[in-house]
Amino acid sequence: MPPYEKQPHTRVKRAANRAAYDEKTVHEIIDDAYVAHVGFMMDNRPFVIPMFHAREKRTLYIHASVKSRIYKTLAEGIPVCITFTHIDGLVLARSAFHHSMNYRSVVAHGFCVSVKDEAKKRAFEILTNKVALGRWDECRPITQKEMDVTGLLAFTIEAAAAKIRTGGPKDDQDDYALPIWAGVIPLERKMGVIIPDSAMTQDLDLPDSVKRIVD
Repeated sequence: MPPYEKQPHTRVKRAANRAAYDEKTVHEIIDDAYVAHVGFMMDNRPFVIPMFHAREKRTLYIHASVKSRIYKTLAEGIPVCITFTHIDGLVLARSAFHHSMNYRSVVAHGFCVSVKDEAKKRAFEILTNKVALGRWDECRPITQKEMDVTGLLAFTIEAAAAKIRTGGPKDDQDDYALPIWAGVIPLERKMGVIIPDSAMTQDLDLPDSVKRIVD
């Protein structure tokens, strides 16, 4: 697939050398995130809502109650902006001005449509497997009632830009000789110790979906 087309509202102008528009970079940042910040206008006010998401090609799936205002508003096809951010390190410079963070981010623009019928069940599967790959097949089948009360939205990524910072501090040349510590404090996301549900009545082995995460 070609890269995402640079548009006036997605072209990175500040520190443009950190920008990327290719699918691989954009999609990797999206897929590595568990939270999407969904921005839109509703009742003449801006809203940004953190939501769980899953991607399939250039489509993002998000969900909400069919009775919620966010579902009804986004299903109208209004413009939507979704952002993703990973903080990979704190960058401490010799001057307060040059302190920064190492990060990976994506800003995506597009529109949502309501997912219906058989496509809705498929979207449920994609979202469930985003939590833990293969989990859909381990769960009991979803009921029609559960499908009816859940609103699923498909967001088509029409334009997107990634922006990435790596490396150490970038101080003014005269400051490098100052006796001030500078460097990077890496930040990492780690899985914690598994906590089995106390309501389980049987001694069960870890399912494959969990093993893939913790192994």
